[in-house]
Amino acid sequence: MVKRRNPAILAPMKALLRLVVASLALLFAAPAVAQTRAEWDGVSRIVAIGDLHGDYDKFADMLRNAGLIDARNNWIGGATHLVQLGDVPDRGPQTRMILDLLMHLEPQARRAGGFVHPLIGNHEAMNMYGDLRYTHAGEYAAFATSRSARARDQYYRTYIRGLRAHPPADGLPTFDAAYRAHWDEEHPLGWVEHREAWSPRGRYGRWISQHDAVIRINDTLFLHGGLGPTFAATPRLTMDDAVRAALRGRPVQEYADILEHQQGPLWYRGLSQNPEAAETANLENVLRGQGVARVIVGHTKVTGTVLPRFNGRVLVADILVPRGHTDPHAFLIMENGAWTTIHRGQRVPVNASTPEAICAYLRQITALDNGAGPVAELTASQCAAPAVAH
Repeated sequence: MVKRRNPAILAPMKALLRLVVASLALLFAAPAVAQTRAEWDGVSRIVAIGDLHGDYDKFADMLRNAGLIDARNNWIGGATHLVQLGDVPDRGPQTRMILDLLMHLEPQARRAGGFVHPLIGNHEAMNMYGDLRYTHAGEYAAFATSRSARARDQYYRTYIRGLRAHPPADGLPTFDAAYRAHWDEEHPLGWVEHREAWSPRGRYGRWISQHDAVIRINDTLFLHGGLGPTFAATPRLTMDDAVRAALRGRPVQEYADILEHQQGPLWYRGLSQNPEAAETANLENVLRGQGVARVIVGHTKVTGTVLPRFNGRVLVADILVPRGHTDPHAFLIMENGAWTTIHRGQRVPVNASTPEAICAYLRQITALDNGAGPVAELTASQCAAPAVAH
């Protein structure tokens, strides 16, 4: 992971980056996506996959388990709607491969009567506005070419000119060999191309900023984080338009902070981690305000599988995988109104209408994990064994 830059350097970087992007002219073509709506009805099959964070192999395995792609990574899912809940980038090295696969599948699904919904998460937004704290070194390396050293040198010269023209408050640094070596360490080969590709005009930034953050399919709301009280009843199209505008550098005044608002669709964690008694009023406002029966989110790792909360009215699909445990590749499928978790390739119906049903569900997952791991721990803490009559 590349370390966060010194604040004295980071401050002028955002302005300078826009200049460099223009001067480098590293423009990539991105397919056009017609943005018309944020809701779909009458969908008989949905596949919902949570945060991927640069793990292409996991994503491809999930898609194959769901019957969405063939051995050549072409769409075979027919009219299925695939919802990827955001946070494709960061923490892993294969972000570019995942994005390319999504871009490859999107038009194929449409031609087959299906749909690919790559939702915008907080890490997509962070990559676009330049917060690279969690960017894996392999993500930069994926963009490196034989021309990367020259592109970086050109960026460095432009950057130094910008610093000289607008010195930081504590004065200019000494631009010697040690400074350049440290600067190169923070800007590995491929960094410049990565930043261009994630700009609003770049291949990935342009594509991402044409998509949604919040959608409704049938009676279910899908988004990355959740909605706090401030946004519970905000219309979906209003939120999506505000997110897209902010990503393109033209924020809507009323929602200028939507990309970082802690109650907004990219960041809110209350539906996933607040005590249910304290969060129920907000959830009911969300369900009523959005006209849905349930909410499916990623963003917050609670346990090692898809977790039903609030008697199944919230499904948390970001999966916790502690060190030393294998990833279960857990995700959701809805077929004809019934939700099922796929966990280690096995189907577990999401029967979650009562606390007892949720405990039965967790026990089935625990059995698939051989009685160990975070789901087993959650089950032990929340689902005491029933008393035995004597």
